Amino acid sequence: MKKFLVIALLVVSLVVLAQPKLTIWCSEKQVDILQKLGEEFKAKYGVEVEVQYVNFQDIKSKFLTAAPEGQGADIIVGAHDWVGELAVNGLIEPIPNFSDLKNFYETALNAFSYGGKLYGIPYAMEAIALIYNKDYVPEPPKTMDELIETAKQIDEEFGGEVRGFITSAAEFYYIAPFIFGYGGYVFKQTEKGLDVNDIGLANEGAIKGVKLLKRMVDEGILDPSDNYQIMDSMFREGQAAMIINGPWAVKAYKDAGIDYGVAPIPDLEPGVPARPFVGVQGFMVNAKSPNKLLAIEFLTSFIAKKETMYRIYLGDPRLPSRKDVLELVRDNPDVVGFTLSAANGIPMPNVPQMAAVWAAMNDALNLVVNGKATVEEALKNAVERIKAQIQ
Repeated sequence: MKKFLVIALLVVSLVVLAQPKLTIWCSEKQVDILQKLGEEFKAKYGVEVEVQYVNFQDIKSKFLTAAPEGQGADIIVGAHDWVGELAVNGLIEPIPNFSDLKNFYETALNAFSYGGKLYGIPYAMEAIALIYNKDYVPEPPKTMDELIETAKQIDEEFGGEVRGFITSAAEFYYIAPFIFGYGGYVFKQTEKGLDVNDIGLANEGAIKGVKLLKRMVDEGILDPSDNYQIMDSMFREGQAAMIINGPWAVKAYKDAGIDYGVAPIPDLEPGVPARPFVGVQGFMVNAKSPNKLLAIEFLTSFIAKKETMYRIYLGDPRLPSRKDVLELVRDNPDVVGFTLSAANGIPMPNVPQMAAVWAAMNDALNLVVNGKATVEEALKNAVERIKAQIQ
């Protein structure tokens, strides 16, 4: 009898050990909803999903250490700008084409693409937009000319007590929508991915975009010293009518009692949309995992579905990456405004060389707004500096 009992226990143990299990690493905001979804997936398909919380700043570094040995998570939830490094090192698996991809914003899919392949399932986007105080601006301007005219009227009416428009004047992230809208670019997009040797930050479009910034400084709309802290605090205190900021800021404005609205950044000219940087969060598969095919199936057949993506949105309310999920949250004007802005945007380059761009461009803009260099000179020198650092 004891012999049969031992054999039975051994068989059960082997069955349990043979059952597949998916491990997901994610940050705090996604833990609860992914645990619930994992339980549902197990109930339906018999596959256990273990969701492990990892500090967001540590996910990539831990993955870089564990994945080459086929260890760590089967799936990680992270930022699209990790893709270049992870793909080059062969640590994340390309996602095959599947029918639901047509329902995702192209911007979000481009963010997780590298070398012509898709390396992740995006679930949320982030981008800056126009935020306006409805007490001063009942309806958002449609073009930058309208914005400038409205800002001048407010400046004149309130004698400087209320600023018509503020943004961070010498910060590339906030001026990029003008540069990209007119045809500037950081690195050239090709069929094989980003060409880091082709930098478009001093081309005709980039020059035109920075000249729009210079025009606003010259006409007194912006001050060379305007920065994020000034913009944010003045809007929160009801002393600014229009700003360009991101979704991270609106809770403070709501708490301050500001009657605000969110809209895409006005067109640079009629039919020429501003194109902000876009950050995207998504799911990536460990290429060295023995469960990678199961992980891909979990993502493409379960996570990527409209209903699941909507539930992820409810659990972690960021700008949705699926167009049809946006339709389900139309009652949230903040999400709609920021998402429409992101849909016009340019994914933050997902290559390590991007690190060389920020300081060079911030310094160039600082020189321009303070009248210490022409637009052409400042941008030309910035590109030369970026190329030198990359090489």
